[in-house]
Amino acid sequence: MLEVYFESDKEVIRFCELLFRYNKGIELHWKTNKDWGNHILFEKEIKSNELFDAISKAMVEVFVTHRLTAMINAIIEEYYYYTNQDEMEKILELTQWIFAGEDEDSRRVRKDKDPRQLLMSLFMANIKNTPTVHYDSIVKFRLNVFKDKLVHYVGLAIDEFKREEDHQEFVYLLREYIAKKEPSFKIIHILQGDPFSFFKQNGKRLSKMELHLLMQKEPLYIVGLDEDELNLAPLVAMAPEKIKIYGDHPSEPKTLTVINVFQERVDFEPYNNFPFAFYLNNRQK
Repeated sequence: MLEVYFESDKEVIRFCELLFRYNKGIELHWKTNKDWGNHILFEKEIKSNELFDAISKAMVEVFVTHRLTAMINAIIEEYYYYTNQDEMEKILELTQWIFAGEDEDSRRVRKDKDPRQLLMSLFMANIKNTPTVHYDSIVKFRLNVFKDKLVHYVGLAIDEFKREEDHQEFVYLLREYIAKKEPSFKIIHILQGDPFSFFKQNGKRLSKMELHLLMQKEPLYIVGLDEDELNLAPLVAMAPEKIKIYGDHPSEPKTLTVINVFQERVDFEPYNNFPFAFYLNNRQK
């Protein structure tokens, strides 16, 4: 027999729902205990390994659903001394992205490791070879290795948060600079690439030399732009009334930065809408 105790009614309900989802052959008896809350008794009629696997997986999901946010917030406040609610919410959001994100960037930040596997191994180690398991005791005293990992994730989230803050300040500075500047061009067309390709209204492509000459006329250093940067810096130097970007990747970082800086001045269109077909034809030859 195996006994498992949960103090929280919500957590024990979720735990049982997950158990039956993971293994429909599990049989259990549920009653309340005046000292320890909810008491779950398992009759080991299925293979022990299958039982322990299902229990561990269920405990991991209960923890992630009901305890993870509180643990992250406690780390933000007690380890990193943040008290501003807006900042804490942003850091929490970034930490959860690092913890559970499925995109390439989040996997890269956590080095393609699944923190749920660490939780799984810790819960498994604490329910094997013992007849009585107290879920709350495991969470409070037996997850130190996981908590250390979470402290590291929060630190990474704070680094990302600071980078985003710095980027936003940079964007605001550029917006103010552009708002005060007289436009040098009515419209500039851009083809996505590395770097961007810039075209005048008549379809003539601006050469690198022309871009450098335009940038040399502007004190771009006061807004933190380098003359060797050939994506955003030329646009800031030109400050066109209208910018049209053509490509197939609207969420590409350079493109998003231009849109963020120039806002309503920018239109994004598919690559096939680029109006100067003769340039594309020559480039493909």
